[in-house]
Amino acid sequence: MALFRLILKNTFRQKLRAFLTIAGIAIAILGFSFLRTVISGWYGGVEASSQNRLITRNAISLAFPLPLAYKGVLQGIPGVTGVSYGDWFGGVYIDEKNFFPQFAIDAPTYFDLYPEFKVPPEQMQAFLRERNAAIVGVKLATRYGWKIGDTVRLRGTFFPSDWDFVIRGIYKGAEPTTDETQFFFHWQYVEERERQNDSPMAGHVGWYVLRVSNPELAGPVSQAIDQRFKNSLAATLTESEKAFQMGFVSMTESILIALKIVSFLIIGVILVVLSNTMAMTVRERLKEFSVLKAMGFRPRHLMTLIAGESLLIALLGGGLGIAVTAPAVAVFAKKLENFFPLLRVETATYLACLLTAVGVAFGAAIFPIWRAITLKIADGLRRIG
Repeated sequence: MALFRLILKNTFRQKLRAFLTIAGIAIAILGFSFLRTVISGWYGGVEASSQNRLITRNAISLAFPLPLAYKGVLQGIPGVTGVSYGDWFGGVYIDEKNFFPQFAIDAPTYFDLYPEFKVPPEQMQAFLRERNAAIVGVKLATRYGWKIGDTVRLRGTFFPSDWDFVIRGIYKGAEPTTDETQFFFHWQYVEERERQNDSPMAGHVGWYVLRVSNPELAGPVSQAIDQRFKNSLAATLTESEKAFQMGFVSMTESILIALKIVSFLIIGVILVVLSNTMAMTVRERLKEFSVLKAMGFRPRHLMTLIAGESLLIALLGGGLGIAVTAPAVAVFAKKLENFFPLLRVETATYLACLLTAVGVAFGAAIFPIWRAITLKIADGLRRIG
């Protein structure tokens, strides 16, 4: 108890220096946790992937479509228990800044493969009955103030002209990692107009979604599908949903690497800031440490005093940084919900911040402890002048 009182008193002996150090650590921890949260959000789609879903797309690129006629063949592949398809729409709502994912889907089969999208039964029935109906995520509906029955007009980019959709359903996610910012509507609605315009896109889909009976069949089923269409005009590439999502993440890998490097550099900044403070503190108290040693204080007592002071400063700064992380991320997520729909602070991030603060505290105390322990009493007292 006496040592704890000494630690508490020594920590705030130089109040301005102590508070500035705590503030510096808090800002650094906030930056570290913020970057780790953004990196986690980047992988949000990957983490939400299902193990028993496969994606089949054109082997050349996702930009090239696949014939609708493939659906019947895919249904006959052993191990496949469900097939649906979709296409990226890429429309503009009012202006380009209002970006959100829009998918033309095979409505009767799509939601059966995505049970994480929870739609009230009566809303689903209304959606299936109406060709220009749409189902939107609850976060997307909240963002634009949409409600059931509202008409949303999108200006087509890949599919020219204006498109009106009537919202007949609003889904919620079954898991915290489920994206609630998506906009779904009938692929047949787009197909009808494409056929009227004699478009070459008629009769084609963007990709197929397949469900396999066992995740262990993912590899053999993928190989069987790609082998089946190997010599066709549109060869396929089939991969797990997780690998498909990772393909998008890998496009921005250099940005992710830069963010990871910066997050670790921040730890170095924390270590330098606290090490400087502790080095100054011990240098100013060499006289006191000599007196304490003359009074019978042993090395472990000095070690406890110095490490305890470093740990207290680090925990106060780290705790402050952790406390403001969630509100800061919430503000950021609200502003950039279009690009980071799954941005949230994970428990692992909090633990990483806490462990970082503790590790930095002991790392910053090593040299000051060594200097205090190896100090000879006579040398310390001689410094008194």
